[in-house]
This record gives sequence, C-alpha cells and structure tokens, in this order.
Amino acid sequence: MKYDAPHDWILDVLTDLKQYARANGMLTLAEQLDDTRLVASTEIASQGAPVTGGPGDNGSTDRTHSRRLGTSQRA
Repeated sequence: MKYDAPHDWILDVLTDLKQYARANGMLTLAEQLDDTRLVASTEIASQGAPVTGGPGDNGSTDRTHSRRLGTSQRA
C-alpha cells in the first residue's frame, strides 16, 4: 500500500494494535492506543504533513505490517 504522507503508516499500525487489543479483551490498552493515535495525528499535523483518517477511524483489518518500517502488505 502506498501512503499519501510519509507518516501515515504509523496511524495504521496504531489502529491495528487497537483493534487487536479490543478483540482480545484488553480494553484499557485499546483506549490508550486510541489516545496515542490522536497524539500521533497531532504531531504529524504539526510537522505540516497531511493526515488521513481521524482518531476514531477504525481502519482496515486486512493488512499485515512487515518488520521494515513504513511498509505494509495486503493479506
């Protein structure tokens, strides 16, 4: 997947982690990850990079992230 801005991938990773935490009963962690995604969005915006999706964006669950930063693959 190609991202519109250089930091968009991190928002996807945080969304995926939040969904995993919620699905596995880690509700406090899921809430904290939602807050973390908001902080990341704010910092990315302050750098002048466009941000896609908002803190409530559920994202997609059909991605797997590789170990190399900034890349993801469709499953």
